[in-house]
Amino acid sequence: MIRIVCLGGAGSVTGSCYLVENPQGKKVLVDCGLFQGGRQMEERNRGDWGFDPKEVRTLFLTHAHIDHSGRIPKLVKDGFEGKIMTSPPTAELCEIMLLDSGHVQEMDAEWQTRKNRRRAKKEVYPLYTTEEAMESLRFLSPVGRDQIVTVEPGIKARLRNAGHILGSSILELWVGEGNEAIKIVFSGDLGKNHQLIVRDPHEIFDADYLFLESTYGNRRHHSFEQSKEELLEAIRYSVSQGEKVIIPAFAVERTQEILYVLSEFYRKGLFKEIPIYLDSPLAIKATEIFRKNKKYYDQEAQAIVDKGHDPFDMPGLHFTPTTRESMAINEGTGPAIVIAGSGMCTAGRIKHHLKHNLWRKGASVVIVGFQAKGTTGRKIVDGAKEVKIFRENVAVRAKVFTIGGFSAHADQEDLLEWVSHFESNPRVFVIHGEPEASKALAKEIQERFNLIAHIPKWKERLILRPREVTIEGPEEMEQLPDVKTAMLNTIVDLERELEILKRRIKSDELEGKIGEEEMDRLEYIKEELQATLP
Repeated sequence: MIRIVCLGGAGSVTGSCYLVENPQGKKVLVDCGLFQGGRQMEERNRGDWGFDPKEVRTLFLTHAHIDHSGRIPKLVKDGFEGKIMTSPPTAELCEIMLLDSGHVQEMDAEWQTRKNRRRAKKEVYPLYTTEEAMESLRFLSPVGRDQIVTVEPGIKARLRNAGHILGSSILELWVGEGNEAIKIVFSGDLGKNHQLIVRDPHEIFDADYLFLESTYGNRRHHSFEQSKEELLEAIRYSVSQGEKVIIPAFAVERTQEILYVLSEFYRKGLFKEIPIYLDSPLAIKATEIFRKNKKYYDQEAQAIVDKGHDPFDMPGLHFTPTTRESMAINEGTGPAIVIAGSGMCTAGRIKHHLKHNLWRKGASVVIVGFQAKGTTGRKIVDGAKEVKIFRENVAVRAKVFTIGGFSAHADQEDLLEWVSHFESNPRVFVIHGEPEASKALAKEIQERFNLIAHIPKWKERLILRPREVTIEGPEEMEQLPDVKTAMLNTIVDLERELEILKRRIKSDELEGKIGEEEMDRLEYIKEELQATLP
């Protein structure tokens, strides 16, 4: 029998991690992603692995996105010394992604430590450092696609193109010997059909068990041609007003897709040459990796190269890696296109560009990616009249374009079309999705293909035999907080603290000890409270 434990990417879209153990007790890991999205979810990153990292000799990495790769440095830090098998482009992208993640971990820990010191609380240590991220890179072991490799006695594997981002892979896994082998397929994150730059997902025809992602399991994307028209409309609008087009974009894939489309517009003469700034050091490095890996392009991208063009270049394109170059963008006047991270407007250089342009009539803000609830990007999409940037309220007077067709993920129809190619009637485990998305996709799979579809919970253990599954619940069920009760308790605590503060101010106890800085802090708390209201 084969044991699979769902240690992440179950009931959520982050933290992808699946432990596979064969009948002889040999263990391999599929993905090792970072949990993201709120304090409770992110606390899982520091929790127990549920296995001994020293006992795992192979980690299969489906692609470079942090929700699939972001805990690799911690895995190595905690004792992993095996091979990380992945495609060559994924290995290259991981080099920049994990180092950047290590830097973010250090900065977050430093900020939280400063905050804690003011409250006489203990120091916070990063999940891992940049140096530890660098150390983990030596375990990367790139393998070519479409070739079967033996990784352990009784465990063979093959990577296939997933069509999601450069280097993304589907994993085919054979566990067992000869006719007794059970085939398990992990979809990884699948791309949509006719995705830019990369080829469409490889069709798989046989499997005993399928672990299928469901990120957009309950959605359908907008037409891509319509999305390109909307982007062109935004550019023409702001150029006519003499203002800038601001595009928050994720560093890997989304940025390169935007550059690809802008280059196409220019070659077709759809807009005149204007300055285009790629203002993200990480995205600049990622773009260079995309340029190097031409053999992974689809036919359309390769045809552009064959005609002597760089699909990511055009007149007027400027890379601005330094802070000084970034600041100079907003010192200049006149129309320009600015692409910067982060994609949800929560951090990075995009915040500076929004601060300088969001309030300008005639400017455009083009949202091309998913915006999580509570982020600055989501507030802009939802029609906020003003948003807080660097503790300052900034009016939203720019024209906002929300364009949904640039997603690198398969939507519900794409996922179902991919599943339709299986001829072996696999048992399906629907993973890597929010509950609503996973449920919707599982329902469609059952109704359309008459396949059994199960949605695993976090830490759920699956015992696989040929055409037989035993499902064991997690040893400890995660206790989800009662948000309403927690908020009411926090409000009671705040009321008590405010009453104490009011009495101390009235009694002149704080005379000479409070000034503008303390007043600013109180105003900030007030604004944050107001921001929690719908």
